[in-house]
Amino acid sequence: MQTQLNIFDCHPLFEDVQMNAVFPDGKTFVDCVPKSSLENICRLYSQQKESAGFNLKAFVLDHFELPHVFAASFKTDTNKTAAGHINNLWEVLTRKPDEVSGSLIPLPNPYVVPGGRFGEVYYWDSYFTMLGLKTAGKIDMVENMLHNFAHLIETVGFIPNGNRTYYLGRSQPPFYSLMVQLLAAAKNNQVLVEYLPTLEKEYQYWMKGADELNDQNGSVHHVVKMKDGEIMNRYCDAFDTARPESFREDVELAEHSQQQPARLYTHLRAGAESGWDYSSRWFKDGVSFSTIHTAAIVPVDLNCLLYNLELTIAEAWHIAGENEKYQSWKLLAENRKQAIQKYCWNETCRFFVDFDFESGTQKQELTLAGTSPLYFKIATQEQADLSAEILQADFLKAGGLVTTLKQTGQQWDAPNGWAPLQWIAVCGLEQYGHHSLAANIAKRWLQLNTDVYQRTGKFMEKYNVVDTHLEAGGGEYAGQDGFGWTNGVYLALQEKYNL
Repeated sequence: MQTQLNIFDCHPLFEDVQMNAVFPDGKTFVDCVPKSSLENICRLYSQQKESAGFNLKAFVLDHFELPHVFAASFKTDTNKTAAGHINNLWEVLTRKPDEVSGSLIPLPNPYVVPGGRFGEVYYWDSYFTMLGLKTAGKIDMVENMLHNFAHLIETVGFIPNGNRTYYLGRSQPPFYSLMVQLLAAAKNNQVLVEYLPTLEKEYQYWMKGADELNDQNGSVHHVVKMKDGEIMNRYCDAFDTARPESFREDVELAEHSQQQPARLYTHLRAGAESGWDYSSRWFKDGVSFSTIHTAAIVPVDLNCLLYNLELTIAEAWHIAGENEKYQSWKLLAENRKQAIQKYCWNETCRFFVDFDFESGTQKQELTLAGTSPLYFKIATQEQADLSAEILQADFLKAGGLVTTLKQTGQQWDAPNGWAPLQWIAVCGLEQYGHHSLAANIAKRWLQLNTDVYQRTGKFMEKYNVVDTHLEAGGGEYAGQDGFGWTNGVYLALQEKYNL
């Protein structure tokens, strides 16, 4: 692992560039590649910054190469169908095996990046990108990306948010087991055994500290001891400082929050690890960003993912002929399933919700995270039926499902819809026989994607599903196109419904 100086360790150059918004997007600077040693650049900055006529941006451009923007120069052939456009883009969004370069953590195999400002691999994005790669017959690339994630688990100890050094404090929603299942479905079940060592290491990362939990120490790392002794999981970054890639935004929010900066940064980083950066589901008052308390929450979707990881490890041991280990892992999964039912099903709301373990109460925010128990077959038929009613009545909009029922200006709230959540909801509904609703959601989402493509020549990171003629907004950066997971889900839904 890299031990050299990082851009975000260059004081005061890093702070000066970020706080003065030298680049509109704070991620740009931390992705830059230094043209000489950072030690030398920092020394030159200290010598020159007080000189007459010094220009900070000119200094940065003299000493750093700007990051490559994937798909930025791609010219859309508007005569092609949307699916044809996506299949043309795979090569454009493919990054070759890396060497050490700036903040990039090198990977040994080719991989597909989301596009736009996201020129590195992203953990949970990649599963949905892989759905499209599989549909397109690109199993070799699915395998390459899975090998890369196994490499990260073996070398870093876990799969970071993305392969950048500034992401080394956190992971992202743990979809690794689903990636292994995807490849196993395309090849054979021995794939589960092949990846068993890294599946177990992934689990150890998420369960680290479980043996340290007690009544006085109810949460550590990603694990939480619930009131009746069950162990569940939360999002939690290893660091409590402002995120390098969003440094100015974090510092400015801290100035307007009643929370201590370190505590606020802990919750912001946990929110980034969730992939839902950001949403009212993480706000203590349900409205204000400054009340974010992500690390105090047991998220329903995270625990569903870890349930699937436990089941996948169990199945791998079963295939390996180790019945005792199979039974042991099955029991872990069953215990988690019961805990999800106990803490996350809300009888009044008739929907699955997150749980605030600090206050000992369920969150009242209804979000599409509540469809994960359907996707992973944790819900009862009655719960799925009630959830389907809520989805139809409250979440279904002209362009698909809205992420939450609140409009806060955050990108993971209304009026935005996101490809991975459409996929999880659609597949979850199909598991419980709600075929017409699932197909309706899929068709609305595909139509919105197609309409925007025909209008702009692009596939977007997120969409406005309420007013389908408007661009999606909100969040810390401009809307991005490319776009890995949207492309993947589009192809997978087309195949699923023969559209």
